[in-house]
Amino acid sequence: MSIEIANESGVEVEDETIVDVARFALDRMEVSPLAELSIVLVAVDVMAELHERWMDLPGATDVMAFPMDEYNVRRPDAPESSPALLGDIVLCPGFAKDQAKQAGHALLDELHLLTVHGVLHLLGYDHAEQEEEREMFALQQRILTDYDEAVVDARRRNAQRSADERLLGIVGLDGPNGPSEN
Repeated sequence: MSIEIANESGVEVEDETIVDVARFALDRMEVSPLAELSIVLVAVDVMAELHERWMDLPGATDVMAFPMDEYNVRRPDAPESSPALLGDIVLCPGFAKDQAKQAGHALLDELHLLTVHGVLHLLGYDHAEQEEEREMFALQQRILTDYDEAVVDARRRNAQRSADERLLGIVGLDGPNGPSEN
């Protein structure tokens, strides 16, 4: 799965975790590993221009998703989904900062939420109707919870591995003298 990210926002963020959460969401949604996705982080003024141009709404917003219309990208529960260029997700960290503060969490957590939200939009989910909103937001929350649990579990495994290696006097699998033998 190819995920490209470009931070043009002027706000410093951990780009690699945004890619990680996007990849996690796409994997959870059983999107083909051949799929391609682009994520761009933009400044508030750029997002305002995009929001007005494409949605005919004034001012900036937090996230916009631009599916590739010429490809047949459908929800994973639709029949005959195929690998494709999914489209672009545009995030606005400058706008998302206030939302994160109001929600009582870090900007990166808000950007993760918005990334998953954008992925779901690219896959055909929407929240215009009340039932659609319930479905999309429940799925979004489930993916984020699973992602957070996977990150905690990976950190725990890495800490345990490091502790075991220190205890056993192992430098690492590829230490200074090559692979270690046990």
